[in-house]
Amino acid sequence: MTRATGVEGNGDRPKFLVDPYLEWVAGEGVPVYEDFGFDLLTLDVRPWARMDALGAYAHALGRGDFVNMYVCEIAPGKQTAPQQHLFEEVIYVLAGGGSTTVEMPDGEERSFEWHTGSLFALPLNARYTHYNGSGQRPARFVSTTNLPLVLNVFRNDAFIWHNDEVFPERFGDRQHYRGDGTFIPMRPGRHMWETNFVPDLRTFDLVTWRERGAGGSNIMFVLADGTMHAHVSEMPVGTYKKGHRHGADFHVFAVTGHGYSLYWYERDKDLRRFDWKHGCVFAPTDGLFHQHFNASPEPARYLAVAFGGLRYPTLADKRATFTGMDVNVKEGGRQIEYEDEDPRIRRIYEDELRKNGVPSRMGEFLPA
Repeated sequence: MTRATGVEGNGDRPKFLVDPYLEWVAGEGVPVYEDFGFDLLTLDVRPWARMDALGAYAHALGRGDFVNMYVCEIAPGKQTAPQQHLFEEVIYVLAGGGSTTVEMPDGEERSFEWHTGSLFALPLNARYTHYNGSGQRPARFVSTTNLPLVLNVFRNDAFIWHNDEVFPERFGDRQHYRGDGTFIPMRPGRHMWETNFVPDLRTFDLVTWRERGAGGSNIMFVLADGTMHAHVSEMPVGTYKKGHRHGADFHVFAVTGHGYSLYWYERDKDLRRFDWKHGCVFAPTDGLFHQHFNASPEPARYLAVAFGGLRYPTLADKRATFTGMDVNVKEGGRQIEYEDEDPRIRRIYEDELRKNGVPSRMGEFLPA
């Protein structure tokens, strides 16, 4: 049945300030949470008819206008209902293991096995099913999608979920479902890895990016030739990244290690803090300065997912972010250099390391 979301049930009342996506998500019958950040491993999930699994929506305050997150948990030995839709999604596996089968345009099926730490994207409008590979433990993943953009523009269920259009360029090479990919060299901070599936973000080889600070490294992903962006960055032990800001919708997921992020607006006097470990996520709001700190005795990695990437920025602000993400704000960029940061930031970090018994390496990059 075709349903024009945001129209039915209004009677004779005029439509005014309608958000079709929020109206739709309220009718899905699963919890909808809103906060600055979440521990997705402890988020309560409930039966979700659409997926035939357990689920919840997690709306980060900084999700912006175009993206959302949902958490899905598949019971031991079970599978989701088959899905097909005209929006993109990037999935990060939080716990457990299983597999996904994607149906190609010619009817062939391609399957890949995933586990905690895996990352993958579903080709646009492909039919797919997720399976839990364990008969004893649930599998839980988080998906970041651009459904809010698609639903708010088209407002038609049949067009989004029952559309026969095929996008062959989105399916990728066969090797991209085996964990292989294509390295696209650019320059530090812009090197890309094109694939559909990354078996383990915790061990994926990264490339040094000195301009972002303190011996860090990263890689940018092009997933299923989509407009959804993803990148992984690592902070060595005893180090932290430089402060920066950008537009809304970057969802930051902790992958390895533990630590915290400080955040503030330009004229704020107080620094606010979000502590993270694997399973945690937050999304900075538009223009919010934020800075990531590794407080653990191991390298700390995080995954960032957003709308608009290096191949297809799509938005003017994303283009400005990717060109200015390692450029000093004094020069029109988006980054605060170590020598210009609030002196409290270094003191807070050194105190945190002492509490954790971790030696600091920041003297190598920023003399006290």
